[in-house]
Amino acid sequence: MIDTRSIISITEANQNFSKVARLVDQLGTAVIMKNNVPRYIVTEFSQAEAQESLPDELVDSLSEKYLEKNKELYEALAK
Repeated sequence: MIDTRSIISITEANQNFSKVARLVDQLGTAVIMKNNVPRYIVTEFSQAEAQESLPDELVDSLSEKYLEKNKELYEALAK
């Protein structure tokens, strides 16, 4: 879902980037449209960092799942 208040055209963003920054400060993100299609999302750096990494528990869970699923392959490779 895109908050319609966060939408800005690429032309306006280019001419008035401080407006983009204000939208991010107020709404959390700004969506920049190019040719009437959402093209870019501007977000706070702290939010981008949080989205970049997975919790350790999830990584451990996925690792166990794939190790078990491919156990025979890993055993064959270990020989």
